[in-house]
Amino acid sequence: MIDVVLPCLDEAAALPTVLSRLPEGYRAIVVDNGSSDGSGAIAKDLGAMVIQELRRGFGNACAAGLVAADGDVVCFCDCDGSLDLAELPLVADPVVAGAADLMLGSRQPVSRKAMTATARLANWALARQIRATTNLQVRDLGPMRAARRRELLELHVQDRRSGWPLEMVLLAASRGWRIDEVPVRYSPRIGRSKVTGTVRGTVTAVHDMRGVFRAAARTAGTDAW
Repeated sequence: MIDVVLPCLDEAAALPTVLSRLPEGYRAIVVDNGSSDGSGAIAKDLGAMVIQELRRGFGNACAAGLVAADGDVVCFCDCDGSLDLAELPLVADPVVAGAADLMLGSRQPVSRKAMTATARLANWALARQIRATTNLQVRDLGPMRAARRRELLELHVQDRRSGWPLEMVLLAASRGWRIDEVPVRYSPRIGRSKVTGTVRGTVTAVHDMRGVFRAAARTAGTDAW
């Protein structure tokens, strides 16, 4: 069984579609991060394992889901309908086979509405900085990803907000993990975004990412990438 951690904040509208696409052999762990729209109850009724993480923050939700998981391989994915869980084997299979330590789903927008011009530019700049920092040839810091649970826990990712996915990649690269990416479809999300859809969310994400890069730069002064 492969566990799939799905951080969730007010995604009641998206959950039925998202969970209906879960492949056989995968278990959904929905981490309710303080929803006010009944997301947790809906996910439970749809057969998902639901845990509560009341400390707000994407990283808090991901970390709580990772601790709750017990599968050897753990996937992560957004819970807003933008990514198709049916494509999870694309990122999980190389990890299961031992061909990669961390697999990322490189988002391929299916339409202009899927990713705004601002988001595309920000994503391009972020991927460029990752390549410069780590020499990894990645094009996207995709939210759909897979790795082995024990190794993920040993990374000791510290960020508990928007920088959590970036810190995971930088730490994994610093330890010589085999990191690769595979294209996955990216559709318009269901409902309103909590990050790029709000000024506060965008500012928070940029602040958190910069903090993670600064920490990585300090570490690089003593530890080789």
